Amino acid sequence: MSTPGNGQGNGLPAAVEVTYREAVNLALLDAMDEDPSVLLIGEDVGSDGGVFKTNMGLLERFGAGRVLNTPIAENAFTSAALGMALMGLRPIVEFMFADFLPTAADAIVNQLAKYRYMSGGQFAVPVTVRAVSGGTGRFGTQHSATGESWFMGQPGLKIAVAGTPAAAYELVRAAILDDNPVIVHEHKGMYGRKGPIVRGRVGRVGAAEVLRPGTDVTIVASLLMVGRALAAADELATNGVSAEVIDLRWVRPLDLPAIRTSVAKTGRLLVVEEQVHPGGWGASVISALARDGIALRAAPDAVSLRDDLLVPYSPPLEDAVIPTNDRIVGAALTLMRKIRA
Repeated sequence: MSTPGNGQGNGLPAAVEVTYREAVNLALLDAMDEDPSVLLIGEDVGSDGGVFKTNMGLLERFGAGRVLNTPIAENAFTSAALGMALMGLRPIVEFMFADFLPTAADAIVNQLAKYRYMSGGQFAVPVTVRAVSGGTGRFGTQHSATGESWFMGQPGLKIAVAGTPAAAYELVRAAILDDNPVIVHEHKGMYGRKGPIVRGRVGRVGAAEVLRPGTDVTIVASLLMVGRALAAADELATNGVSAEVIDLRWVRPLDLPAIRTSVAKTGRLLVVEEQVHPGGWGASVISALARDGIALRAAPDAVSLRDDLLVPYSPPLEDAVIPTNDRIVGAALTLMRKIRA
């Protein structure tokens, strides 16, 4: 589990306050500075700092040989990244919208995830896929999915979800350093959010982070829902409820030990995700705890997208579909009133 702090005493610089967007940019900058084999490819990654301005200054600093614009051909340029990795490079592939990950499913599932195994371990596949995820941007139903759990059942892949600026920096750094393919989900609705990061700190693969300790209910959240879970915890405190908030950070591998430890203390579990619950990481967490036979004070619950609706373009309708602070508070208070038979 990552240890919060200012970085002093461990050889790292003190924490600095940056936006989520700047955290991603600094992670890319630091990785490319440290290792000339790291390069960035994707649609418009070198045009005016990229579509979401996460790549500001990279083209000017590293040149067109390391920041490469591609055609709109996700499966093709993801496959090209595999070839780059096999030749000793460490490519970062940017997907303008996570919704388009399925267009590269063959490259991701049949090539990136399986090549190391099929080569008998002779080749590493250090490819980082950065996927811009989530709603709140008024981009409509084809550009608003998180996609965070779409590939979680695929061996050979690792999947990270950045819920804070610190996580964005640390997870991107961890992904680039990993010798296996990693999908890192960034949330477009968080790019302007500010928070502390420690430059040089690399997140530990598969480790969640407890952002707020509590004793009454465990809330596990990812991406945009992390901030909403923290806000809900503040409101719950005014109602006398102590909520422990866990930033999941990794969908594959899941940090089940951290969740088990928390739930053993609180006796209650609420998973919060900006995706439908069936087939998602929240369902997997609840399933794992059930298989472990962990005794809970109340049946676990989930706050998620409805599984009979798509994310709409209309701003008020989009706001109504995506889980809110109030929904999280309401679900937690309901858990507090339940007693398991």
